[in-house]
Amino acid sequence: MDVLLMVSVVAIYMVVTIYLGYFGFRSTRNSEDYLVAGRKVNPAIMALSYGAAFISTSAIIGFGGVAGLFGFSLLWLTFLNILVGIFIAYAIIGKRVRRIGSALGALTFPELLGKMYGSRFLQAFSGIVIFLFMPLYAGVILIGGARFIEVSFSIDYKIALLILSAIIALYVVYGGIIAVIYTDAFQGVIMLVSMIFLLISTYALFGGIIPAHEALTSYNSLAVEMFSGKIPGHLGWTAFPALGSPAWWVLVSTIILGVGIGVLAQPQLAVRLMTVKSDRDLDKAVPVGAFFIFIMVGTSFIVGSLSNAYFIETTGKPSIAIAGGNIDKIIPKFINAVMPDWFIAVFMVTLLAAAMSTLSSQFHTIGSALGRDVFQVIFREDEGRTIRTIKITRIAISIGILFSIALAYILPPGVIARGTAIFFALCASSFLPAYLGGLYWRGATRQGAVSSVVFGFAASLVYLAFIHAKEAKELGISKLIFGKEVLASFPWTVIDPLVIVLPASTVIFVLVSLFTRERAKGTEVAEVRAEVRAKS
Repeated sequence: MDVLLMVSVVAIYMVVTIYLGYFGFRSTRNSEDYLVAGRKVNPAIMALSYGAAFISTSAIIGFGGVAGLFGFSLLWLTFLNILVGIFIAYAIIGKRVRRIGSALGALTFPELLGKMYGSRFLQAFSGIVIFLFMPLYAGVILIGGARFIEVSFSIDYKIALLILSAIIALYVVYGGIIAVIYTDAFQGVIMLVSMIFLLISTYALFGGIIPAHEALTSYNSLAVEMFSGKIPGHLGWTAFPALGSPAWWVLVSTIILGVGIGVLAQPQLAVRLMTVKSDRDLDKAVPVGAFFIFIMVGTSFIVGSLSNAYFIETTGKPSIAIAGGNIDKIIPKFINAVMPDWFIAVFMVTLLAAAMSTLSSQFHTIGSALGRDVFQVIFREDEGRTIRTIKITRIAISIGILFSIALAYILPPGVIARGTAIFFALCASSFLPAYLGGLYWRGATRQGAVSSVVFGFAASLVYLAFIHAKEAKELGISKLIFGKEVLASFPWTVIDPLVIVLPASTVIFVLVSLFTRERAKGTEVAEVRAEVRAKS
């Protein structure tokens, strides 16, 4: 690759990013500016920021690689991302979140939960969960960006990881959410243009959409033969896995449902909904967000799937073989094989933008979880002590970055999509019943919310450690205590925790709320929530 070209593209990108980070720093005057951008962000900017925070190297590299394994069936996740992550999140839930968040003065996701139920414990506990486990999600995104740099530029993986982390840390620690949102929007535009070009170029490589799909379909029998032992139920790259098979359960429960539903309870995305002025702004953001997700996610899954047809035709091997068994390298290998040098440089910036946009949001959420939701609640910091809270938040962001880098160094190959699905499922199982119940159900009580959140969190960890085979075998806790790698048999060993734990935590939330409903009547919190709902 032309080194001058690469340096020029990256330099232009970094100059704009640093300027936006500086703009955010200069525009941040208080906690509301730092945490929710003063609640006055343009809807198009918010939609691009939301989409860029949602779509990361995890989606492009990790799930694009999974598409190289499972094929077009992953496009169902694109549908769910748009339906749940955009239309439901913006047009339905987002409006209630914006109104109630503003009325209660909530600046973070845990604070919204805590204030809806009048529970300092709920706010602090949710903050601790986010601070401890969001670095897993951040870590796999760092891996995605670093892997592309490693493959494309023959840079040592550890050095690439360190450079990527340092760049992100520079502006997110000081700029606050204003810097995060505007850099996210800028990065979202880069990602959108780049992925449109990639989609068009890939189809052009095969002579059009129909020839490309026909070529991939012709190799379905090869996929069945290749994956029959390792992924039972795989029926080819243009066919859905056999109903009830291990491949079907992994695809449906972990990939499609785990990520498709889990997006509703993502703390860093929920905060975006509290940064706009009105419901009308959220309506305006829907088409922008839907188009962005369609192009970003759809392109990743289509390209990942079609990479098999290209590599089989040119080398006689499918993508996973070309990637040496590591699905995280499928997209980088394909890009480097078929795209011109200038696009590789641009795509590196695209992945850098994807990683930075999501990671900046995550690190900001990690920092605010410890700084505002744990420190300020436990030590009962006065709201007026803004400067101290921001300092603690910035220290927490630094800790989160270091923790995420450490995880990126030690996590095994091919972990990007799995790490993302684990965190999404954990958030949904822990927070979603209390979150939606607090927004829509008059009968929801503090005791019901606390019971649901604690149960969902604990049950998810137990399921991962003792039942879900992929994690249980690697953790080794079940083997150490009981002498067995897992304590269940198929299909439970391949069913995602979300499918079991989320319904259970929902039932607990409802039952406990019903039994404690009389105790909640007439309280100050109940009156405030009733008043806010009436206005909503």
